[in-house]
Amino acid sequence: MIYPENFEQKIGFDKIRELVSARCLSPLGEEKVAEMAFSSNYEFVRKQLYQTQEFTRIIQEEDNFPANYFLDVREALKKIRIEGTYLIEKELFDIRRSLETINEIVRFFQLKREEESNAYPHLQELAADVASFPQLTRQIDAILDKFGQVKDSASPELGAIRRQLTQTINGISKTLNSILRTAQSEGLVDKDVAPTMRDGRLVIPISPAFKRKLKGIVHDESATGKTVFIEPAEVVEANNKIRELESEEKREIIRILTAFTNRIRPEIPEILHSYLFLAEIDFIRAKALFGLDIEAILPPIEDQQIMDWIRAIHPLLYLSHRKQNKPVVPLDIELTASSPRPSPPERGAAGASHLLSCGEGAGGRGCRILVISGPNAGGKSVLLKTVGLLQYMLQSGLLIPISERSKTGIFKDLFLDIGDEQSIENDLSTYSSHLTNMKFMVKNAGPKSLILIDEFGGGTEPQIGGAIAEALLHRFNDKQSFGIITTHYQNLKTFAEDHEGVVNGAMLYDRHEMQPLFKLSIGNPGSSFAIEIARKIGLPEDVIAEASEKVGQDYIDMDKYLQDIVRDKRYWESKRQNIRQQEKRLEELTERYKTDWEKIENERKEIKAKAQAEAGRLIAETNAKIENTIREIREAQAEKEKTKEARKTLEDFKQSLQDSSDLPVIAGLTRNPKSSVKRPYPIHRKTVNQEIAGQARNDSNAEIAVGDTVRIKGQHTAGQVLEIKGKNVTVAFGALKTSTKLDQLEKVSNNQLKKETPKMQVISANSSDTMSEKKLNFKPEIDVRGMRGEEALQAVTYYIDDAVQCNVGRVRILHGTGTGALRQIIREYLRVAPGVKHFQDEHVQFGGAGITVVEFE
Repeated sequence: MIYPENFEQKIGFDKIRELVSARCLSPLGEEKVAEMAFSSNYEFVRKQLYQTQEFTRIIQEEDNFPANYFLDVREALKKIRIEGTYLIEKELFDIRRSLETINEIVRFFQLKREEESNAYPHLQELAADVASFPQLTRQIDAILDKFGQVKDSASPELGAIRRQLTQTINGISKTLNSILRTAQSEGLVDKDVAPTMRDGRLVIPISPAFKRKLKGIVHDESATGKTVFIEPAEVVEANNKIRELESEEKREIIRILTAFTNRIRPEIPEILHSYLFLAEIDFIRAKALFGLDIEAILPPIEDQQIMDWIRAIHPLLYLSHRKQNKPVVPLDIELTASSPRPSPPERGAAGASHLLSCGEGAGGRGCRILVISGPNAGGKSVLLKTVGLLQYMLQSGLLIPISERSKTGIFKDLFLDIGDEQSIENDLSTYSSHLTNMKFMVKNAGPKSLILIDEFGGGTEPQIGGAIAEALLHRFNDKQSFGIITTHYQNLKTFAEDHEGVVNGAMLYDRHEMQPLFKLSIGNPGSSFAIEIARKIGLPEDVIAEASEKVGQDYIDMDKYLQDIVRDKRYWESKRQNIRQQEKRLEELTERYKTDWEKIENERKEIKAKAQAEAGRLIAETNAKIENTIREIREAQAEKEKTKEARKTLEDFKQSLQDSSDLPVIAGLTRNPKSSVKRPYPIHRKTVNQEIAGQARNDSNAEIAVGDTVRIKGQHTAGQVLEIKGKNVTVAFGALKTSTKLDQLEKVSNNQLKKETPKMQVISANSSDTMSEKKLNFKPEIDVRGMRGEEALQAVTYYIDDAVQCNVGRVRILHGTGTGALRQIIREYLRVAPGVKHFQDEHVQFGGAGITVVEFE
């Protein structure tokens, strides 16, 4: 229930309604705004608010929501319910465009449901059962073109009529142009004159002096009388035919439109239902736009009577001050039937309203009725209107400018008594009007009612007025009603202090600057500052002194003490607020440091894990190198002592590698007797290379003397040393003698030669045949895809050796892309392989990174 009838005008909701209506796209939405009303149905209000909140997200996040052609065609649809009526072209065109808009909106929510399931659940529910009539849209498209005109193809008859009409007009144009050229040559018509249209007939403009020289019918003359428009006799009959064809065209169009109208007439109720959906979307969109304009939100709302507002702002005051670049002081207020929140909300911004919790000021009890006192022009009436307007907006389905930390509820009734209700017609004085309102409120108020009364008890003799006001306040409290009441009466302040459920509040005033602060403080009554305001205005000091003497020093002192209490309270509240802010900052810093520490700890673990993985990889690579080295030692059939020495050197190397890198010892860095690797795997680690190089010097660079069996490094063929001159050596490979450098040779034992006899034979007469056969069978590419790294490396190593021996200029290695591990292993070998000049990826058209092309020196 809303009381009085002009409630909206008194709190300013009529202006809110105008602002929302101005954001509608069509009369459809404007009518919904006009119908917008206060509701106490929790589910209905909640649904309206969530729909509006979801549309604010659409406005902020979506760029493709259809907002064109919100057209109102309801009158046209209602008109054609009568048989024989039809839709004209414009009406049909409007229906087509607006139906397309409805179809696009429904499709928008369907796609969102498919993509994000519940992106906009309340709006998706609203659009779920709406018919969009795509078939009807296609039928209209068959009749109208993109400009809303009936197409030639709408019917065969219409197409034939228009073709005949075009031909007739073209014939008349040719005849007229011929007549016009003759008239121009005779000087009857100016050179720049062209045929024109008058009353639907083609005519020639001519000077009145020559009108009798051109046979025809005069249809019109210009406003100045200097030009007459003549229809030549030669085209009169053709113009008559045009008229007839135009009439036939019109009749055919009417027939087409009537036939279409008859087809859609049974669907009119369902079509109108779809337009109700379009109206609802227009309405919700307008509410969302207005909410964004006033920075409104959807606060938590409960199905009970509660008002726990933080930083609430009067929307009209906000819009007005925004134009003037002036700040608005927000409001904090709390009305609860039970104990309120344990502590006031934190405030960080200067100018924020100041609040003492109801529980603190009222001895821990809840406060349903707030009695506000304070100076005139201190903001009491604005506060009252702010509460009334925001609560009315909320229960009308509008978002409100308030903090997200607030809590809102639903009231069944809103009662308001504010302003001068004097009525000459009803013979009511101001006070009588107030009492009439009080009578209605006492009769109808209940535990779900919110009562807003300005200047409670005013308008009559103060003593009896105050007494009546106190009695009424007692009744409202007994009824468990909620309310905000402003007053100057001391007895009402005392009543609030002594009765559970009622609490005092004060509008703060700066006594030094002599100006109101427009801030509410709950828990103590406020002073009217009458003496101070009178002195500021300039009332004679003797008058002020006499008035003070009449009320007595005790009253003056009491008011002064009250002001001091309010001042001290503000001071300590400010101190407490600063402490809260410091505590909050300390908590934030602690939390941030804790987060940073956890982040650092996680990074440390990641670095350690990566280091362990790198160590594992390094040791695995080193293992492979060690295995190859030991294999070479075995093949060389070195002495046992030398083999033991090599093994010990490698073990020392392994231990030094682990110690220097400070990495965990990983088991497995030992020789694997079952290893099948037959070629050394190049490891690009400085320490490993140094150790392996030293070991190689111990075995292959042993002192070479005349008569020793040797072979060129990297080759399999063995020969005998004949002569040594400095660094030059003469070696006999069978019957062939050659000179080479000493450092290019390696000594080979007899045992090793016996073991490798099938593979390494001294050069004979058949060696050239073997090389020719190898060159003949050599293939320019090798495929190692599917092999493991060790197998692939072994195959590539043999293949490169053969390519060098066969003197091949270019080969291709097919390793595939995959994870890239195989490609990396092969390329690391190619970097150190003897004879390799250059390698690169194959051209992208022939395999790209999946093939490596190798060129030799």
